[in-house]
Amino acid sequence: MIAAIVRTAMVSLRRDRGALALSFILPVVFFSIFAVIFGGRRNTTPKVKVLVVDEDHSSAAQGLVRGFEEEGSLVVETRPAPVKGAAQPEYSAATAEAALKRGTAPVAVIIPRGFGENPISFGPPDARRPTIQLLEDSSDVVASQVVSGLLQKIAMTSLPDVMVEQGSKYIDQFAGGLTREQRDRMEQSLAHLRNCHDSTAAASGSGNAAGGIVAVSTRGVIGQNKNNPMVSFYAAAIGVMFLLFTASGAAGALLDETESGTLDRVLSSRVTMTTLMLGKLTFNSLLAFAQLVLMFLWGWAVFRLDLWSHIPGFIVMGVSSAVAVAAFGILLASICRSRAQLGALSTLVILVMSSVGGSMFPRFLMPEAMQKAGLLTINAWAIDGFTKVFWRDEPVSHLWLQVAVLLATAVLLFGIARRAARRWEYA
Repeated sequence: MIAAIVRTAMVSLRRDRGALALSFILPVVFFSIFAVIFGGRRNTTPKVKVLVVDEDHSSAAQGLVRGFEEEGSLVVETRPAPVKGAAQPEYSAATAEAALKRGTAPVAVIIPRGFGENPISFGPPDARRPTIQLLEDSSDVVASQVVSGLLQKIAMTSLPDVMVEQGSKYIDQFAGGLTREQRDRMEQSLAHLRNCHDSTAAASGSGNAAGGIVAVSTRGVIGQNKNNPMVSFYAAAIGVMFLLFTASGAAGALLDETESGTLDRVLSSRVTMTTLMLGKLTFNSLLAFAQLVLMFLWGWAVFRLDLWSHIPGFIVMGVSSAVAVAAFGILLASICRSRAQLGALSTLVILVMSSVGGSMFPRFLMPEAMQKAGLLTINAWAIDGFTKVFWRDEPVSHLWLQVAVLLATAVLLFGIARRAARRWEYA
């Protein structure tokens, strides 16, 4: 009897292709995605993009810049990318800070004037000691910590002659000084280090960041004066994912109307298929936007989300995202044959899009290949736009790229859906 029940259940599962796909394909797909995100790092520090500004231009500062460029865990930029083939001037402290606010990089290192006079110190903090500024975008909590730790290591490995020279000063100060012969030998060693440093690879020894041989001052340039700023990121990330589910479910009304015969009666009137689908698109867009409004109002009321000062940007991104997800839902409904098929396909596609696009895990922490793959999803462009509005306080005019991509995606998906819906006209 038990065997018969099991056999019947297996036959039923095999007939329901949607349930079969969810049972076996979805776990494998999700395992593969997160294996690429987390397993591809091979126990190494993910590369962090950092802007390096040299205001001192001394040999010590230049050695430190070279040390940054040789560090395999960092992607270093000392000047903006060329514009129309023309090279741009090197970053200054002001332009580097502006670049951080635009999201060009999460960290900037400013080497101040006078750094070469006293670059490192083994003693207690000294007010006269030049301090390197570390500017950070606090939305990326990992990058600044990685760069801060590597800075101490780079200082030790890229400035060996300075290390020895400073060590000899401390011997002079605390151990009663060196003899003339010892000084001559020290000078010869320093000369040898300076001559060989350019051809010597970075050493493998690690510097102790807590020891602070280089004075560092960290300053956040984004998000320091916001109330609970990351709520906007999560509201957008989770909101877009559930909008996709809602839109696909609402668009499934087309399938219900097909099965009940209502669609045939509607098409026999003056309503064309294009008009009907545009009406469905409009309704689903309004429904999606209303859900976004509710979610962000809840974030404002409960989690102190700074909503009212960002209303124009929220409306622009909310409408663009709502239209895109509505078109996506219409497309799914147009290519599916039944509600069961729509439920299975939408679950599979939406969860994959959300995991790759940043709704489940921030894209800036993913490998570079996964970040680029995320740009193929609605989630990534919507989250980027909301981040510009609520996190970076950028004006509406800076949203043109995200808005253009979302609306172009909506037009493309709706066009494909309209073509797929021709089967109902000729049925």
